[in-house]
Amino acid sequence: MPVEITWWGHATCTVEDANVRVLTDPLFVRRLAHLRRRRGVLPPSAAWRADVAVVSHLHADHLHVPSLARLAPGTRLLVPRGAPRAVPGLRRLTHLQVSEVEPGEVTSVGGVRIRAVSARHDGRRLPVGPHRSPALGYVIEGEARTYFAGDTGLFEDMVREVGPVDVALLPVGGWGPYLGEGHLDAGRAAEALARLAPGSAVPVHYGTYWPIGMDAVRPHEFHAPGEEFVRLAALRAPGVTVHRLEHGESVRPEVVR
Repeated sequence: MPVEITWWGHATCTVEDANVRVLTDPLFVRRLAHLRRRRGVLPPSAAWRADVAVVSHLHADHLHVPSLARLAPGTRLLVPRGAPRAVPGLRRLTHLQVSEVEPGEVTSVGGVRIRAVSARHDGRRLPVGPHRSPALGYVIEGEARTYFAGDTGLFEDMVREVGPVDVALLPVGGWGPYLGEGHLDAGRAAEALARLAPGSAVPVHYGTYWPIGMDAVRPHEFHAPGEEFVRLAALRAPGVTVHRLEHGESVRPEVVR
């Protein structure tokens, strides 16, 4: 079966490859602190089904303990090394098989290898706390090689660390009108795409959550990043097929080896 990618919203995707379901940064709530889901219905319970879930970093919109608690008993969960110490709620998820990983470590689940890679992003559990865990991306390798970038800025060794990939799931926005250091906007994501040169890409991490009361503040920053990424990718990485998915939509990218 070819790889199938489903985008549920924000950074939450299902990557199904070699009959293994990998779930990225599960977030299954209408509201998180000051953020409210503004597009896409909540993912159905079928979205909670996974053989393994991966967490890229400790921010609450990526490591969301109540969403992780919905995963079925026995589900593998990969988190950045030190995460259970920084987020005590993780230690209560005794029904999951939690493994702490760092860049370079490989975990095998069925016919899939999941390699943790570096990301350039704040690894703290905000709003306070020391840097206790690395921010990560993951390369999921089965029939295809799929790169889930998590949250990251561009960095010098991105191509060397990530290696050749067939599909790239890249963040192209955020949940507010401004993106600081350690993030990709549509332009920087298009530059990452040009460097990585996968066959296909899916923009994620935009157009789902938006701060309550900020509807009138630069709303294009919420709606536009996906389409802007498509436009810029066509200019900077014309050989890459970009699939801009709607919430809950799936695609089976062509993989050419």
